[in-house]
Amino acid sequence: MKREILISATPQEARVAILEDDVLVEVLVDRAGEERIVGDIYLGQVQAVLPGIQAAFVDIGTEKAAFLHVSDVAKEDRDRDEDEEEEENGGGDDHDTGRYPPIQDLVAKGDRLMVQVSKEPISTKGPRVTSHISLPGRFLVYMPGSRHIGVSRKIGDREERARLRAIARDVVPENSGGVIIRTVGEELTREIFEREYNTLVATWKKIQKRGKSSRPPALIHGEAKLTSGIIRDVFTQKVDALWIDSKEVFDEVKLYLQGVDPDLIERVHLYTEPLPLFDKFHIEEAIGESFQRRVDLPSGGYIIIEPTEALVSIDVNTGRYTGKKDPEKTILKTNMDAAKEVARQLRLRDVGGIIVCDFIDMETRANQDRVLQELRTYLARDRARTRAFQVSELGLIEMTRQRVRPSLFHSLTGPCSHCGGTGRVFTAETVVGRIERAIRRAAAEGNEKRITIRAHPQVALHIVEEQPDFLKRLERTYRVALDIRDDPLMRQDEFRLLSGPADTDVTLKYAIG
Repeated sequence: MKREILISATPQEARVAILEDDVLVEVLVDRAGEERIVGDIYLGQVQAVLPGIQAAFVDIGTEKAAFLHVSDVAKEDRDRDEDEEEEENGGGDDHDTGRYPPIQDLVAKGDRLMVQVSKEPISTKGPRVTSHISLPGRFLVYMPGSRHIGVSRKIGDREERARLRAIARDVVPENSGGVIIRTVGEELTREIFEREYNTLVATWKKIQKRGKSSRPPALIHGEAKLTSGIIRDVFTQKVDALWIDSKEVFDEVKLYLQGVDPDLIERVHLYTEPLPLFDKFHIEEAIGESFQRRVDLPSGGYIIIEPTEALVSIDVNTGRYTGKKDPEKTILKTNMDAAKEVARQLRLRDVGGIIVCDFIDMETRANQDRVLQELRTYLARDRARTRAFQVSELGLIEMTRQRVRPSLFHSLTGPCSHCGGTGRVFTAETVVGRIERAIRRAAAEGNEKRITIRAHPQVALHIVEEQPDFLKRLERTYRVALDIRDDPLMRQDEFRLLSGPADTDVTLKYAIG
């Protein structure tokens, strides 16, 4: 399978696209002032303890108090030699409260507590945190409060798993923490293991020292941000190429790889063509399609994706594909196509929580199992934890997907004031990003010398107040004279590009996404 990673970075935002066989499967966006906090470690203070739900709320300095479930604070006395079939991120949510002591026996109001963010604030909920700290490196995850030694389940070779466990048991001192060897750690040498382990232990000692000298709430350790995290976690020998359109980021990535994996440097490419990187690989169109309810399948069928507050429902339809003679074969073909596309759309849209897939009814159990196996095969490529259950009596496949942050839909859109909140429009930040990309396309053609931007007053105000150097920076970069005018008659997610003295509208020519 061909895999490529694209990184497009500006001072305002960094966007990462992951492609498999030239098809977009994952998009991540980081904006200045909206950094992700998953993985960050805080010194917090317990605000309230709620025995009725076996949870506590912890003040870590965010707008809403963080949620701490009893499973994320109780110590689990797991032996080092237990089954190593362990997720790289240290395990999943556990709501079986019956196996834990009462939360009030573990924490009390006013307690100082070191916690790590495991889930971003989503909708009306604050972040979720855990006191089970884990520090990810490129090859290892170090868990100071654990005794467990594990190997990523994606390393399938039994002999290699045994070899890696032997190295870990030999290097890691007794009662000094646990480790999980990540997928990229396959064929890891003892020397590299020891070097990264010592680095992570040293980092943990610094965190402890900082925690003792801080007053809650306080951030005491920041996780690697989007670009750095992607290079650490995803860029491996299985990735064919990494394209970066920022010289600064390009140099940072090369410097990092020089220390951890020099063999990968030749796969890193600086993109310098006038056409924007995401346009070159048709990423903008694919992102736009990810906001549509309907997704067409190669066979002629289609799926409908409906996100709700409680769950995401996915409906599969044959559409114009009617097969030839055998209706069961027609249905099976559509469902097999849908299984592959459902797995891709969940990754692309970053959908989490409960998902219910209504595949077309199949008569035989064998065909049901084939569709379920196809779905699980493509879900195995997902970095988020997923579980797909057997086909129910109603013909539904119920599944769950780890939800760490808001979906792509909620990250890039906001409530629409024109429809009472029932629809979504692009946020001012997103519109500004679209404007910049449109200006870049105009500059790439070399025909435009002066452009006037017409935008909704809220977008214009955002540029003036939040990004005062926006126009000057674009003028310097693309050598195009720019002016901006607010237009209260325009929608918030709409803008116009007017060219030359005659104010010719060239929006359709350059505003792809």
